[in-house]
Amino acid sequence: MYCKNSNEYSTNEIPKTKSTVISVLSPEQEKDFLVRKISMQANGSMPNHTNEIQHQQYVLSGEAKVVVGDEVYHAKQGDFIYIPAGVNHYYETCFGVGYEFLCMITTQQDNIKML
Repeated sequence: MYCKNSNEYSTNEIPKTKSTVISVLSPEQEKDFLVRKISMQANGSMPNHTNEIQHQQYVLSGEAKVVVGDEVYHAKQGDFIYIPAGVNHYYETCFGVGYEFLCMITTQQDNIKML
């Protein structure tokens, strides 16, 4: 068991993104799913890509344009986003503020394909 503030975790820049970092909040020995915190600064972005596994995301703060397949969302604090496996998606913080969200995925092997 554990209890730790998410701001105490180390962050790493995500390759091919702009002003975006990730923190893995789940312990290394987790066998079923992982929780990650993604933080994007104002004017940050994550390019269009697909994953082989599904994502479930909960927006902690800020606002962003989130495109999932053909759908465009103005995501903001409190929103929940589901991204099916294999569906292209990208993020832009185009509302003058940063954007921070939790991203929950399974521990299955994932391959990311940049589009």
